[in-house]
Amino acid sequence: MLITDTHTHLYSEAFDEDRELMIERAIDHGVKRFFIPAIDASYTQAMMALESSFPNHIFLMMGLHPTSVKENYREELNHVEEQLAQRRFYAIGEIGIDLYWDKTTLPIQKEAFKHQIQLAKQYNLPIVIHCREAFDEIFNVLEEEKSDDLFGIFHCFTGNLDQAHKAISYNMKLGIGGVVTFKNGGIDQFINQIPLKHIVLETDSPYLAPKPYRGKRNESAYIIKVLEKLSELYQLPLEKIAEITTQNSKEVFGI
Repeated sequence: MLITDTHTHLYSEAFDEDRELMIERAIDHGVKRFFIPAIDASYTQAMMALESSFPNHIFLMMGLHPTSVKENYREELNHVEEQLAQRRFYAIGEIGIDLYWDKTTLPIQKEAFKHQIQLAKQYNLPIVIHCREAFDEIFNVLEEEKSDDLFGIFHCFTGNLDQAHKAISYNMKLGIGGVVTFKNGGIDQFINQIPLKHIVLETDSPYLAPKPYRGKRNESAYIIKVLEKLSELYQLPLEKIAEITTQNSKEVFGI
């Protein structure tokens, strides 16, 4: 069984004590493909080191996370552009809008989001969207930017059924992770109404650990709990869910 974790922060400080063991544990569980989102320039070297250690399993994105859109955001966007010009990445991400932590930066968050969508189109890459308390704002930008060459993943999707259909209408797959196992997560109530061709798996580790690990450090091996929940909801074998979602990830990332 080949499983793809389309979103995992393996460079996080939360893994400093046992990073290689944790990755090997995930590989032993069938998770052979890890897609690594960027946050800002301070993590670039750690991302490169990960790729060097596991070159057959680690695939890097490049981008500026919305919570890192600060006064120096133009400098950070220059770093993104420089990196894209130097080597191959598999997506622009994670990018988007986050109004949970700071609403005052919305104008520059939107500017950075749009700029990075343009970079994705320039390099024919998918985007990986971070959305927190900002569905309307995200959809407004996607409406402005929609085109045949705009595609990607709506990471950590936590919206309702209508929002799911709207995200899909912009050529986005839905990134489904630990929230689908939460009693109050909500998406378990309707996700099986969405055809599996629109779904990819993720952990967002070290965040959002699925039951029964909720509240603890998440890791990529725990994606099996997401797989088990989707198997239950779609009434399909684990292997079939893994096969379809991995194929979906290949369509998005081109590998």
